[in-house]
Amino acid sequence: MTIDAAIPRAPAPAILPGSGGMRGALSDLFWRRPKFLLALMLLPPVLWLGIVYIGSLFALLAQSFFSIDEFSGLINREFTLKTYGDLFQAANLDIILRTVTMAALVTLASAIIAFPIAYYAARYARGRWKALFYLGVMLPLWSSYLVKIYAWKLILAKEGILTWLLANLNLLWLLDGWLSLPIVGGNSLSVSFTGTFIVFVYVWLPFMILPVQAALERVPGNLVEASSDLGASPGQTFRNVLFPLALPGIVAGSIFTFSLTLGDYIIPQIIGTSRLFIGQAVYSQQGTAGNIPLAAAFTVVPIVIMGFYLWGAKRMGAFDAL
Repeated sequence: MTIDAAIPRAPAPAILPGSGGMRGALSDLFWRRPKFLLALMLLPPVLWLGIVYIGSLFALLAQSFFSIDEFSGLINREFTLKTYGDLFQAANLDIILRTVTMAALVTLASAIIAFPIAYYAARYARGRWKALFYLGVMLPLWSSYLVKIYAWKLILAKEGILTWLLANLNLLWLLDGWLSLPIVGGNSLSVSFTGTFIVFVYVWLPFMILPVQAALERVPGNLVEASSDLGASPGQTFRNVLFPLALPGIVAGSIFTFSLTLGDYIIPQIIGTSRLFIGQAVYSQQGTAGNIPLAAAFTVVPIVIMGFYLWGAKRMGAFDAL
């Protein structure tokens, strides 16, 4: 036994003396009042969110209750619902219905494409294959948004690689027949409703795959095996076991695909016809036409739609799958 071990040591004091100086006083204050420290740390982001984002949003929405003078083109700052009445004009209502239809179709197509990919990743991919799956899903998100859109414009163009491929497969007649259809067709895929749909699905697909994959990983494997042991066919297992359990993940992914399609204006501006979407209408009314009240009224539409959508998604447990 050493001399240091033989000498008894005094126990450390239960309460340490306070530190000196301003730094020590602040440290003691934050230690005694942790809620004050938390409030102080949250103050800058809350001010940024409340003033810069929510404040500017409310300022814009407040202008939706103004109107534009038809003769002078100036904003009449008197409370009125006339601007919201303008939304129900045929041209504006057509814009709203077109955007909502596109968002619904993109969401449905993304769910159909994402489910088998997510199922394979959740049930079969292991080790480096799962890492490769995440890399493949996330890699498109690393490239520039505009670069991807312009790349698709070249792919879908009349002289693009897709037309060249179909011509070599002697299937160009099929593309020409599709493009001759009203609404979905056009001079080429790059200036058609179909081309806009394809690019929307490509850009937002990763936001659907990841929540669905996370939801499917929570499904116990013994449930699928038990369904098979009880004589259920693969279709019955999908309808009665997999789909109900994966539905919160699908709804969670649809929050992203649906809302992002509702508000996007760049894709329809570059790829598509001259028929406007809500994002383009807001941009044109505020920038070109100078009708800020109507632009503000258009912004209310996706906010209201997504409010009801999120309410329904919460009831279906979608937030648990995020």
